[in-house]
Amino acid sequence: MTGAQARPLTVLIAPDSFKGSLTSVQVAQALADGWTRARPDDAVLLCPLADGGEGTLEAVAAAGGWEWQQATATDPLGRSISARWLRSGDGSRAVIEMAESSGLSRVTPGERDAVHATSAGLGDVLRLVAGSGVREVILGIGGSATTDGGFGMLAALSMDYAPRDDARLPRGVPERLEIVHLRDLDADLSRIRLSVACDVSNPLLGATGAAAIYGPQKGATPDQVALLDGRLAHFADLLENDPDVPERVRDVPGAGAAGGVGFALLAIQRAFDGFALRPGVDLVMDATDFNARLAQADIVITGEGRIDAQTGFGKTALGVARRAADAGVTCIAVGGGVETDGIDALAAVGAVAVPVVEHPMSIEAAMASGTGPLERCGERLARLVSIRA
Repeated sequence: MTGAQARPLTVLIAPDSFKGSLTSVQVAQALADGWTRARPDDAVLLCPLADGGEGTLEAVAAAGGWEWQQATATDPLGRSISARWLRSGDGSRAVIEMAESSGLSRVTPGERDAVHATSAGLGDVLRLVAGSGVREVILGIGGSATTDGGFGMLAALSMDYAPRDDARLPRGVPERLEIVHLRDLDADLSRIRLSVACDVSNPLLGATGAAAIYGPQKGATPDQVALLDGRLAHFADLLENDPDVPERVRDVPGAGAAGGVGFALLAIQRAFDGFALRPGVDLVMDATDFNARLAQADIVITGEGRIDAQTGFGKTALGVARRAADAGVTCIAVGGGVETDGIDALAAVGAVAVPVVEHPMSIEAAMASGTGPLERCGERLARLVSIRA
């Protein structure tokens, strides 16, 4: 039976971005364009997703019901910038993306400076949002340029410390830090319930900690990794002496996220009206009303740049596949690259992985090929669905 004769379907297209190449909004639209060429009578629902890193705001905004806002903030190198955030139409919810203020995308490769980069900009945005009247805040902390343990963020939120740096907003962790106090943290924090999108389980310190695992991609040399780990340990010793900080928060899975911003947020969790660390894709799916769209769907198409071993640790494609399985909806995941471990992880929840590439090519060539391969992949999938035995 041909696609024109087949029963019309409702197709939900809910991919992540193809990082370094296309946003999730672009990926979803390309797949939809290809699908409708083969099956023009189908209803196609778009729900671009993200995992809490760069692109989270764009994905949430695409769902509708959100308004763009601006905040004056500090970038990782201390420069004044304008950072975006989202507020819901009713004013009760907000979404913040750390990458907007303190992300690697804010610096050129030659400017990367893991030793001195500050998370102060995130503190600037969080402070403004907490005072804006919203009650529920989603904070995505992926894509950071920093390894300061959240020191800059806390300083921007009025953490007291000594001795003080000469700069108004410190860069990195001051070498002579001796005292930190949380008693004067911004009072507006107590008005919000904060959900942090976190997809890593690293502790703050050690061989699997913030400096060792993520420092090199932020510009740290091996010697600087050791320096950063020592600084983070010293900061943790000081911060964990505060009576309001939970015991050994440095060891909580996720403390090493975003160069230790996960640690800092865990340390001040009692300052909020509510606090949770959750998988990023789950928070973004909630913010985009994914479940309501899923309830209408006959088939779900998700995807990400690579479907590989990391997929099994809770990346977007797996999160979508799990929800589709729970709802009894067929799920297909497309990937710029597809490897056995990723195929197996998705198969375990009933989803099928399909490569986008049409012939052998380098990663660089694939990333430069634009939306065309995705459109053709969407068309192929639609024609396959039209086949009847």
